[in-house]
Amino acid sequence: MNMTLDEQINIIKETVTPVGTERVLLEDAPFRILAEDITAKEDVPPFRRSPLDAYAMRSEDIKNASKESPVVLKVLEEVAAGQVPKYEITAGTASRVMTGAPVPEGSDCVIRYEETEFTDEKVKIFKPLKAGENIILPGEDIKKGEVLAKAGTVIDAGLCGTLSGQNIDRPLVYKKSVIGIIPTGSELVKPGNELPAGKIYDSNSFTLNAVIRKLGCVPRQYEIAGDEVERIAASIEQALEECDAVILTGGVSVGDFDYTPAAMEKAGAEILFKAAKIKPGMSCAYGKKDGKLICALSGNPTSSVINFYVIGMPAVKKLTGLKDYDPEEITAELKAPFRKTGKIPRYICGKLEFSGDSVKIDVPEKQGNVILSSMIGCRALVVIPPSDKPLPAGAKVKAFLI
Repeated sequence: MNMTLDEQINIIKETVTPVGTERVLLEDAPFRILAEDITAKEDVPPFRRSPLDAYAMRSEDIKNASKESPVVLKVLEEVAAGQVPKYEITAGTASRVMTGAPVPEGSDCVIRYEETEFTDEKVKIFKPLKAGENIILPGEDIKKGEVLAKAGTVIDAGLCGTLSGQNIDRPLVYKKSVIGIIPTGSELVKPGNELPAGKIYDSNSFTLNAVIRKLGCVPRQYEIAGDEVERIAASIEQALEECDAVILTGGVSVGDFDYTPAAMEKAGAEILFKAAKIKPGMSCAYGKKDGKLICALSGNPTSSVINFYVIGMPAVKKLTGLKDYDPEEITAELKAPFRKTGKIPRYICGKLEFSGDSVKIDVPEKQGNVILSSMIGCRALVVIPPSDKPLPAGAKVKAFLI
C-alpha cells in the first residue's frame, strides 16, 4: 500500500497506548507524566494573608491620614507566619503582621512597615488606604474546584508546587516506557573494544539511547545482532518480552544482507509499511506485534535518527502518556542559503538563534546520511519542502522542536 507520510505517522500513533500507571512520591514526580486530572480540593491560600511585613488595620480609621495629620493606632499584637491572630481589629487599633501571616478579623487593609513610624505599643499612619489594599484573598492563587492539570501533562516545577499545596504527596503518573534498542550489522563493534579493519563503532544505539532518555523513557540496549535473520528475530522476541516498544537499526534497505524486515516477520510481527518519502531516512520498516511497536531504521546514523524524529517519536511520546504528543511546530528564517533541491521533503537538524522578534535557524554546512556530528547542539528539525530551486537566506521554513 502506497501511504503518504502523514498516513504513516498516524498509523504508527494508532498502534500504541500508554503502558500503565503508578503512584510515586512527589519528590520523584518531576518530569513524569500525570495520569489523572487534578481538581483543587482547597482554596490557595486558604485564608486572608499579608504579602509583606506590615500593619493590618481598618481603612475607615485612616481615611483622613496625611503627613501633616497622621493617625495613631494602638498595636494589639504581632502575628508571625503560621500563627493565628488572637485579637480582632476594632476602631483605633492595628496589629503587626509578618509576611504570609493571617490578616486579623476586622481589618481590611495592610500597610508596609517602611511607610509608618512605630513603637511596640503604637503605629503612626501617614496616608489613607483603600479597603482590600495589600491583602491576599482566599483563593487568589487557586479556587476550590478549579481544574489544575489534565492527564497527560508533564509535571513541571509549577505543577509540583501546586500538587504540594493541595496535599497531594503521591500523584498518579504513567509508568516509564521501556524501549529496546537493537543494532544489527556484522560491521559493528561496541565502543570500548579494539576496532578491526573494515569495522565501525556502533553509534546508533547510543544516539537513540539519548533520544529515548530525553523523551522520559527507559532505554534498554541489546547486543549487536549481526546480519542473520534467526539471530535478529531472536533479539526482537526477547526485546518484545522485556520492553514496551523496540527500535532496530540497520538491514532495512534492499541489499543482500538487509534481513531486518524478514526477521520481524519471523518474530511474528505484522509489517505496517516499508520506506518513507523523506530524506534522509527513506529506508525503514515499521511493524507491530501484540500491540507493541517495532521501528526498524536505517543503519546510517543521521538517517535513522531523522526517520525516528519524524515518524516514530510522536508514537513513543503517546506511549509515555503525553496528551500533546505531536511535534511542536515553529516558523523560522534560514540564517544562510540552503542550496540542495529535491522531489521529496528533506529534514535537517538546525540550531535556533533568537534575535529580536525573529527566530533564525542555523543549518550546519555538513549534511548527509552518515554525518552525525552535524546534529550536535541542534534543537530543531527543519523541513525543506520539495523544490527545484535553492532556498535563500531569510526564507521562512517550518521546523519542529526536538
